[in-house]
Amino acid sequence: MSASRPPEPAPSPEPVASVHGPDVPTLLVKIFGKDRPGITAGLFDTLAAYAVDVIDIEQVVTRGRIVLCALVTAPTSGGTTEGDLRATVHSWAESLKLQAEIISGRGDNRPRGSGRSHVTVLGHPLTAESTAAIAARITSTGGNIDRIFRLAKYPVTAVEFAVSGTGTEELRSALAPEAAGIGVDVAVVSAGLSRRAQRLVVMDVDSTLIQDEVIELFAAHAGCEAEVASVTERAMRGELDFEQSLHARVALLAGLDVSVVDKVRSEVRLTPGARTLIRTLKRLGYQVGVVSGGFTQVTDDLQERLGLDFASANTLEVVNGKLTGRVTGDIVDRAGKARLLRSFAAQAGVPLAQTVAIGDGANDLDMLNTAGLGVAFNAKPVVREAAHTAVNVPFLDTVLYLLGVTREEVEAADGLVE
Repeated sequence: MSASRPPEPAPSPEPVASVHGPDVPTLLVKIFGKDRPGITAGLFDTLAAYAVDVIDIEQVVTRGRIVLCALVTAPTSGGTTEGDLRATVHSWAESLKLQAEIISGRGDNRPRGSGRSHVTVLGHPLTAESTAAIAARITSTGGNIDRIFRLAKYPVTAVEFAVSGTGTEELRSALAPEAAGIGVDVAVVSAGLSRRAQRLVVMDVDSTLIQDEVIELFAAHAGCEAEVASVTERAMRGELDFEQSLHARVALLAGLDVSVVDKVRSEVRLTPGARTLIRTLKRLGYQVGVVSGGFTQVTDDLQERLGLDFASANTLEVVNGKLTGRVTGDIVDRAGKARLLRSFAAQAGVPLAQTVAIGDGANDLDMLNTAGLGVAFNAKPVVREAAHTAVNVPFLDTVLYLLGVTREEVEAADGLVE
């Protein structure tokens, strides 16, 4: 006799439409006044007596003043009426010296328009005039501002607009020139889970992670600062490409004792906010790397000091304790930086669409355009215009706000550091 078969599992229930259709009578209950513990619990305890369903809730507290909004169904059972609910809520609010407003309507909030974006605005300070200009430009694209909240109050003021009804690229194109004209930084990114899933950040080193140009620090010890500056100027005029200018500048360091490496390392100055940026990203589970047209003699030290996951740069050749004036291995140039970003992403198991690149010079453009989000940090005009967004304040940790990380989250991450 064969063994009995286990019973078939019950079929999954079919999804059902919301019980709160567009014609269901609803009430928008709005409470205003001085905040204190227990207001939210008190309002819903009051509403519970009328057996209403909660459809939506929003609450904001600014400088100790609360605005609490609850969208609920109108009472339909127990012999109670909308009038009874209104009287009870007003009486409860008055007992706490709060104001109440109740608006009748039907159904849920109107659906948000297609196309959703996060618009982050950084100001130092953020003025009413610049805020008005950004809001007006959003409106001119057909976008609607669904929500605004503050991400940070220092070292800059950072606010985020949740916008619907227009495409991210259209919004970015409209806001970039507006932001440049009024002196604020604006980043526009698509809404969705991918924003929080950008798990690899790769940045340039010279004038980005650090305040210095490493070749100039070496040149100062070799007594050839003017000559190096002259080669740099030729490169900026387009007379030399990066590889030619690198070889020409490194040649001027020939004969320098290798002991100068330790001196240069000690002279390197991190950009304000660099440690906070990296520490917070690591605490949030990001991987972080650097690519540099400078030298591994410095980037290897930075990798160890800052706990970076990836680092790549050019390498100064050393023979018999002296710099030869040559570099070894593949040159990390403009194309090389983009190639390394792809390599780091592959090693980290992160899609390119979920990467962030940060840089300041034309040598970073390919990398910035390859990443899911390219950030021009205190960059040359040509770089600011080509990147997805720009940051023009001297604090590297402000990049966190572009990723939707709040100042409170930064401080919480700092609190975990031993």
